[in-house]
Amino acid sequence: MNTSENIVETHDIWRIYQTGSREVQALRGITFLAPSGRFIAFKGRSGSGKTTLLNCLGGLDQPDRGTVRVNGQDLSKMNDRAITRWRSQEVGCVFQSFGLLPTFSAYENVEFMLRLAHRSSRERHKRALEVLDMVGLTRWIHHRPYEMSGGQQQRVTIARALANQPRLILADEPTGELDSTTARDILSLFRNIVRNESITILIASHDPLVDNYVDEVLQLKDGQFIDNHVA
Repeated sequence: MNTSENIVETHDIWRIYQTGSREVQALRGITFLAPSGRFIAFKGRSGSGKTTLLNCLGGLDQPDRGTVRVNGQDLSKMNDRAITRWRSQEVGCVFQSFGLLPTFSAYENVEFMLRLAHRSSRERHKRALEVLDMVGLTRWIHHRPYEMSGGQQQRVTIARALANQPRLILADEPTGELDSTTARDILSLFRNIVRNESITILIASHDPLVDNYVDEVLQLKDGQFIDNHVA
């Protein structure tokens, strides 16, 4: 595949932590490509390196060696300020704990992300309504998180991640706090977003349901990929 079609490219990335006198190799030589418009899962036990890998791809952590390129940009060449700006504009993040602002409505949670990106009032309003409709929450735009179910809150989180029209979404255990029926709904929504918006979604998960929705499963063990397959 032509590398210009790849949203994510990593080459031999290592991440090593020191815990007291012990060295932990969280990532050991990770190399992979994530093409545009693909839904890819990182699977593995706790401590296998899934979240560390997502953090390196999103610029929340820096590998000790190796390269990470997202949409052609080498993250190691950017300072903290540039990384923060880049992340807010080009990467959407979805977490297990939702992370919504509790006193803001669904609309306000999404609109706030656009405000941080310095969009005009008109742009903010139009895009917030657009992405909330995309995730099926038009009727709940004025509801606050405590007035919504877990699945609805996660849909707001997804709408917020989509707000700035990223080409990449990173999702860390997004179904971890959801029942199986709601988890299927969220995974189906992710799959539709990938297909309809040509966005690449990388998801770290323990959930066995994920395998039925993604294009590819990458198994991690002790910071390395093993036994990978196309779903």
